[in-house]
Amino acid sequence: MKIIETAIEDVVIIEPRLFKDERGYFFESFSQREFEEKIRKISFVQDNESKSSYGVLRGLHFQKPPYAQSKLVRVIKGAVLDVAVDIRKGSPTFGKHVAIELTEENHLQLFIPRGFAHGFSVLSQEVIFQYKCDNFYAPQSEGALAWDDSDLNINWRIPTNQIILSEKDKHHEKLKDASWLFDYNTNLY
Repeated sequence: MKIIETAIEDVVIIEPRLFKDERGYFFESFSQREFEEKIRKISFVQDNESKSSYGVLRGLHFQKPPYAQSKLVRVIKGAVLDVAVDIRKGSPTFGKHVAIELTEENHLQLFIPRGFAHGFSVLSQEVIFQYKCDNFYAPQSEGALAWDDSDLNINWRIPTNQIILSEKDKHHEKLKDASWLFDYNTNLY
């Protein structure tokens, strides 16, 4: 796998080695050994999958300690704009984000460490989205930021009038008003 650094330290793009021939393709979507050699030690404990249609926007979600999660995300079918926002107070990139298009054609994955809010918008007619998490889901630990926070300046690449949100995702606070954030100087792992 090839590791591509982003503008935010520790948020990395993973490009797998793809083997193609007339039968189709093959690639290793995850190798614990290679991940730990090239990125960091991790133990994924839960895999999730979602299916969504064009215009769905999920996010910007995170879990608070002690249930904070790192995520390794990828698209199986379709295309999304995947976004990670640094919500670590004191970080040199606090409030900045990384946005990358993940598609079934490019096979890219995005690693989002603890201390980031995460979301995605669906750019294709339908998407099947998978993510590995290094901590179990804990509903009492949920946190989220407003997807449309003007200070974050995220271009979700979908016309606003076509965005489809869950009822819960319509009512999150903006980063400047956030009642809970991570501390950059605390080891989150």
